[in-house]
Amino acid sequence: MSEIQRQTFEPDGRGIPFIDEGDGPALVLLPAQGLDIAYLGALASILEEEGFRILRVGSRRPGQKATMHDLARDVVDVMDAVGIDSAWIGGHAFGGAVARTVALDHPGRAGGVLLLGVEGTRALSDDAALAVKRAFAAPVDTDDQGAIRVLAGDGIDLDHAWHVFARSRDADVEELQYVALASTPVAEWATLAQGLPVLIIQGAEDRITVPSNGDDLQATAADRASVVRLPDAGHLFPMTHPGETAFQIEDYLGWD
Repeated sequence: MSEIQRQTFEPDGRGIPFIDEGDGPALVLLPAQGLDIAYLGALASILEEEGFRILRVGSRRPGQKATMHDLARDVVDVMDAVGIDSAWIGGHAFGGAVARTVALDHPGRAGGVLLLGVEGTRALSDDAALAVKRAFAAPVDTDDQGAIRVLAGDGIDLDHAWHVFARSRDADVEELQYVALASTPVAEWATLAQGLPVLIIQGAEDRITVPSNGDDLQATAADRASVVRLPDAGHLFPMTHPGETAFQIEDYLGWD
């Protein structure tokens, strides 16, 4: 993905980064907490080649308080700016929480919800929380692969995974996103909008957004929510397993 394609939505000083690529049915992709839209590039490129229009939307810049409702409004405002009336709204982990909020707050703008790992309401295990802290704090040129192994899983090129992850970290927005989540009642972002189809894709070895989170959410809307697990995939599966992830999205949506 060429950096020249990155744009910024500037109104009200929000400074929201976005990349709009492709033609065809629209799918919005929102990154996980503390990450830039860059790490979703491989997944976006594959889906774009398969005939999708992919709109990646990052987080507004810090400097003003925001709730999950504000972040959802940001997504809709960027959709308006690029001329997308309705789309499947998808997100990885925290990005999926924002996607759920978009669907709840803005009926008609979401044709469905795609959750790449499900942000939960329970605290992480101690070792997972420590790995996340280390991964976000470590220098780019670190040779400590322990933290990225917890996030990405085994059986992949950890050096490459670290290279992409480390350069996609966005520490400037992490605290803003944390506050947005903490200041918004759980029922206002964690539930599923009525009537919409939902596709939940999970890494079978995800230790951050654990598979049980998705199973529990699917059980609340079993008639319209589907769950797929990617074998041997960890938390960063949208980055480490873009082909498998894209296949599940295309297969479910049935867009030619």
